[in-house]
Amino acid sequence: MSNESALETANALLAPFAQGTARPDPLRLDAMLAADQLLPAVKALMDNKWGYLVAISGVDLGLATGQLEVLYHFGGADNGITTSLRVRIPRDNASVPSVCGLVPSASLYERELSEMLGITVVDTPNPTHLFLPDGWPDGLYPLRKDAAVPVATTLNS
Repeated sequence: MSNESALETANALLAPFAQGTARPDPLRLDAMLAADQLLPAVKALMDNKWGYLVAISGVDLGLATGQLEVLYHFGGADNGITTSLRVRIPRDNASVPSVCGLVPSASLYERELSEMLGITVVDTPNPTHLFLPDGWPDGLYPLRKDAAVPVATTLNS
């Protein structure tokens, strides 16, 4: 299957769930989704064996927007193409459903989203901390633009 054909297939699979799509690069398709359409979109990709989950990342779009964005990056099979599912959510009620029921390896990414951006991942199988030390202040998310991260003054030996 050619790259263009693979991206057309992804577009057709995601069309019923997407609010819109974009082609920011010849090898990439972005689909904008509402949070409640995330699981059906991931299921469509997985059921049709369209690539694999490469990563989940999050972006703080800033206080002025009042939004965070979660990106689910899927890679095609050995051809360099990608499809990103982009879900915008409100900063003050940041939550997305867990995709672990469809992609079990997503757990680490979901833990990172929760810990670093304060996004609640509903029904994630393992919500424990991943990177931050025990005793890290509740409600302080290091990747949010307004985070006042404390500076360490001593090193533990």
